[in-house]
Amino acid sequence: MKAKILNGKELSEKILGNLKKKVKKSKLKLRLAVIQVGENSVSQIFINQKKKACGKTGINFKLFKFPAEIGLMEFKKEIEKIVKSKVNSGVIIQLPLPKKFLPEEFFNLIPEEKDIDVLSEKSLGKFYQGTLKILPPTVDGILRLLKNYKIGLIGKNIVIVGAGRLVGFPLATQLLKEKATLSVLNEWTRDASSFTKKADILISGVGKPNLIKGDMVKKGAVMIDAGCSMKNGKLEGDIDFKSVSKNANYITPVPGGVGPLTVACLLENLVKLNKNV
Repeated sequence: MKAKILNGKELSEKILGNLKKKVKKSKLKLRLAVIQVGENSVSQIFINQKKKACGKTGINFKLFKFPAEIGLMEFKKEIEKIVKSKVNSGVIIQLPLPKKFLPEEFFNLIPEEKDIDVLSEKSLGKFYQGTLKILPPTVDGILRLLKNYKIGLIGKNIVIVGAGRLVGFPLATQLLKEKATLSVLNEWTRDASSFTKKADILISGVGKPNLIKGDMVKKGAVMIDAGCSMKNGKLEGDIDFKSVSKNANYITPVPGGVGPLTVACLLENLVKLNKNV
């Protein structure tokens, strides 16, 4: 048995195509503002993807790049300037930030109407309560991918590897709302493979190459790889594609799986927050 590919890139192109029509029809002048501090090779790949996706949809793109040495107060002032500018329709802070910074301090500077990444405390609070009109982009992308391939969630045993703020934590919240049976693993989980072997759907968002091996999953599982890291100059996922695809029914590739969908859903959030669509 060889796993079927869950093609996120193909679905993302459909979403971007629809967005292009909406932007053109509404004559909205939108701009995505991306804030980056220092250099990071994985971040750069995602920034380039966002720029390219903006080009396909008629959304303007602007990168605000700051040196890793920037001080706390100076950085806060720069974010406040970017946020206050009316020309910036949506603002995101590209992770990771230098270790000297606490990300939450900066996310909270972005008002809800421009927080298309859903990372400020206010936006997250509304998301957890179910009163926010958008979803975190990675969560939305994964749900759309599963729905596109008619993979149901109700009653499924779902295992999330990693409880980070971008993938695991918000995804767990949403999947509980979707009536899934859920386990969330972290670095302190003992005997992780005893959980992963029981998963109908396994979603990993750790950022550690080949963390999930073929002997850790059951036959017929659905594998969603939301992890990204660089290895030998190549973008790698958490799931060892070669060994896992022998057991799984479905699997997302890296690149070409969750990443492009996250970017497409991010831009969809930008349009939704600037127009009632």
